[in-house]
Amino acid sequence: MKKTIYSTVLLSSLFLVGCQNDAANSEENAQEQPEDATEQVENEEETENMEDTSEAENDEEVDEEKDADEELTYEYQINPNTFSVEPIEADEAADEKLVLLTFDDAPYGNTIEIAEALQERDVSAIFFVNSMYMDEEGTEIMQQVHDMGFEIGNHTHTHAKLDDYSEEEQYEEIVTTNDIIEEAIGERPRFFRAPHGIMTDYAEEVVADEGMTWMNWSFGYDWESQYQDPAALADITLNTELLGDGANILMHDREWTAAATPDIVDGLLEQDFTVVDPKLITHEN
Repeated sequence: MKKTIYSTVLLSSLFLVGCQNDAANSEENAQEQPEDATEQVENEEETENMEDTSEAENDEEVDEEKDADEELTYEYQINPNTFSVEPIEADEAADEKLVLLTFDDAPYGNTIEIAEALQERDVSAIFFVNSMYMDEEGTEIMQQVHDMGFEIGNHTHTHAKLDDYSEEEQYEEIVTTNDIIEEAIGERPRFFRAPHGIMTDYAEEVVADEGMTWMNWSFGYDWESQYQDPAALADITLNTELLGDGANILMHDREWTAAATPDIVDGLLEQDFTVVDPKLITHEN
């Protein structure tokens, strides 16, 4: 009998101890859960803060790009009658002799050499592109030239003599080139030069609709056989009577022109010409 009572008491004690342990464990778990929840909330808040910071940084970058665009002030324009470069405000460059350098038919094989010679002398130019040359290698070349800070212009797709083409074909020659250039460098050209200097009324409409300024040139010699020599080309370019304030110099992406470019630029600077940065030329018609 005593053994039975003792066993019953022992079992009851063990049951009470077990219940107390379960209650303690439950209390501990209850105390731990809010800590885990707090950590989760803190992690979510930290993630949100990181996202907000990233968005703010992106917004700042966009604002900086907008500010850079807004800070760019056009100083020059192309005279629609003579195609010379001139100051927008007549008094702004009264003491400057201006000259604009342009290179047609890029990328024909000498574009990088020409661009590097210009960059070494801290001057710029427009490279007018025939987009038929913009295969994979040609595209990489023009991307590099654009990244160097040079202006990329439209010279039609196939160097087309526009008055021999239908209106539909003229449209394709001009707009296709703009599309190819935009895909390569992320922006459409601001300037157009017609091959052989020949424009049509319809081509003028397309160029205007595309927001481009059309320009021919003041003079150029490197396509003539007697000047397909670096020394002869540099000499005629620097000493022709056509070289004057506002001259828009036509050159081409050719081996002899690339070789003559350093001497031409050095000679222009020695004659106190200011080589106009095309990015400062307005393209508004």
